[in-house]
Amino acid sequence: MALTVVDHMPDTGLPGEPLPPPPPVITTPCDPWPRPYYLEKGLRRVRPYHFTYNTYCKERWRGREILDIFSSEFRDRPVEYYKDAIERGNVVINGKPVTTTTLVRNGDIISHTLHRHEPPVTASPIGIVHEDNDMIVINKPAGVPVHPAGRYNYNSVVEIMRAERGYGWNPLPCNRLDRLTSGVMFIGKHAAAAEDLSRQIKGRTVKKEYIARVMGEFPEGEVLCEQPILQISPKLGLNRVRANGKEARTVFKRLAYYPPRPQSSSTNKPSSQSPEPKPDDSNAQFPWQRLQGYSIVRCLPLTGRTHQLRVHLQFLGHPITNDPIYSNQRVFGSQLGYADADATTSDEDIISRLSRMGKSEVADAVAYHDEMVTEYNKRKAEKMTGQTCAVCATPLYSDPGAHELGIYLHARRYACQEGRWEYETGLPAWALPPEGYEGPVEPTTETDPLTVDVARLEETVKGGGGGAGLASQQEAEEEEGDPVAVSASASA
Repeated sequence: MALTVVDHMPDTGLPGEPLPPPPPVITTPCDPWPRPYYLEKGLRRVRPYHFTYNTYCKERWRGREILDIFSSEFRDRPVEYYKDAIERGNVVINGKPVTTTTLVRNGDIISHTLHRHEPPVTASPIGIVHEDNDMIVINKPAGVPVHPAGRYNYNSVVEIMRAERGYGWNPLPCNRLDRLTSGVMFIGKHAAAAEDLSRQIKGRTVKKEYIARVMGEFPEGEVLCEQPILQISPKLGLNRVRANGKEARTVFKRLAYYPPRPQSSSTNKPSSQSPEPKPDDSNAQFPWQRLQGYSIVRCLPLTGRTHQLRVHLQFLGHPITNDPIYSNQRVFGSQLGYADADATTSDEDIISRLSRMGKSEVADAVAYHDEMVTEYNKRKAEKMTGQTCAVCATPLYSDPGAHELGIYLHARRYACQEGRWEYETGLPAWALPPEGYEGPVEPTTETDPLTVDVARLEETVKGGGGGAGLASQQEAEEEEGDPVAVSASASA
């Protein structure tokens, strides 16, 4: 571990008033090139390596003890690890050893050197949709984060593309996608191009269309959801609908619905491969069990909040079928967050449950698999193995299962409102008609939510007492007393 100490005190130009030197910073002891990738069993893996994180003190860290910061802000290792790392000198402040009770102050640089273990990601290549002298439009595989963050560093879009194109190449992402989401992304080749497109996206002059696969029969017609979204836990990346959240608006439109296949009377199992087997309504213990089959839904986000589509779909009662967070009964309870704008399930309970996922429990979605498939997926899911690294004693995780490498959410199309450019991909495999079913293999103009008259929908909301163009259907469902009937409520 090397220290870089700056002895020179720069002159401000005023006699007797030199600026204080910047604090010493620990430098990364190794930056392997070529990157230590290897492919195995359909996964891109990274051999463990030593690495040093350097970060300035954040405002919320000021005046707090260093161990308290690590134990509350970083989830990938237990508090015992961070305590030992501080005592061994692997965590320092301004290049100097500290104790677990040392207070962090404004301007401090915290350095943490560790033997880094990255989770594997899919070995699927990053697809190229378009490339010119300014921009690369890619089709991001699901499960690969865009930037190095958390447990991921070299297994990120930025570093994978750098490894493919050369050490000195600096990819500049212009839009963001969640790690679990696939689809269209823009990578600038130089700063001017990246800034131009980023400005268009921030100015909301870019139309975006996503495809999602959700539980149950999503209603026909346009559904406008305007529920505000609040970040509940920065550490866990958890967001929920809340009246005091940030403005969030999404238009949804169903592309297809695939009902469950009839069950064989002799075996009580689907007669052939089914999208999701039909649950027995008479024995349904939870509201979500009444949702049958699945729908392919087109999503038009009019704002860009984190997890916006996932949270809005959950609120409407049709969460993404394999979403490990927002479709997880063990986290959100039997209602799966349906129409829960008032926190009937407390945030503290949800945070506690979610924090156990991937450690003592598997983070699996509530999906309509038969029992054999469910148990198989649980065995193949990523969780702590009980083993530790021989070099650093870090707890080791098992490989993620195929069902954990992404969710059924795909950024299919980005288009300039002025018509200067447009890029799209085809439908992902999970959105195509299952065997034995007929359905769309590509969106059509008639079902294109980019043509939705949002102003008309908003007038419907204002004049219809909070509906979203589905007032009659909503009233009918409420009369039937179905607790998971689709709510088109768009009131804030």
